[in-house]
Amino acid sequence: MTNLSAVLFDLDGTLLDSAPDLIAALNWLRSSEGLPPLENANMSRHVSHGAAGILKAGMPATTENKFEEWKSVFLDQYASVGYRESRLYPGIPEVLDALERLNVPWGIVTNKIESLTLPILQSAGLAKRAACVVCGDTLNRNKPDPAPVLFACDQLGVSPVNTLFAGDDVRDLQAGKSAGTRTAAVLYGYGSHEFSTEHLAGSVIIKRPDDFYRLLE
Repeated sequence: MTNLSAVLFDLDGTLLDSAPDLIAALNWLRSSEGLPPLENANMSRHVSHGAAGILKAGMPATTENKFEEWKSVFLDQYASVGYRESRLYPGIPEVLDALERLNVPWGIVTNKIESLTLPILQSAGLAKRAACVVCGDTLNRNKPDPAPVLFACDQLGVSPVNTLFAGDDVRDLQAGKSAGTRTAAVLYGYGSHEFSTEHLAGSVIIKRPDDFYRLLE
């Protein structure tokens, strides 16, 4: 991909396989409510929808107050185990190494809040490598709004038109396209089952991390 000035990545489902720890936190909550654990394979598709999406899919229907109580407990538990079983996807470390060798800055734009994101990046060895990190509470808007992507481009001093934003969720592609970046649809992540032909139009398709190398040639 010519004239590529920077690459922005979504975090969960794009750089990081975080489902094991998120689902472990869910199952901890379920156990506290006398409910049996759920299988990772059945729940990972809900990870891209954040805490609310995971709880709606993994907990019984309840009152709004009880749901907010569960959400608080779930987030506290997840914060305590945020990088116990989570790992960068195989091939991602090499992609980031290649970007750095080519002097192409890369950053992260995630809807995960900063208090959860930064410790995970520290544990993953990415905190000092990412040229910018925009979290769900960095601004008062998050994806699919283009504001976080535009803010990341501003932080890097690059034009959106020469920036690639890669993510596994419909909201990533919507945010990138609205911001004027090029977009890459990550099919190995959690939210890719929601991609339609319309969503994928105009985006580079990434079936596995190695496919990012095609963009760097």
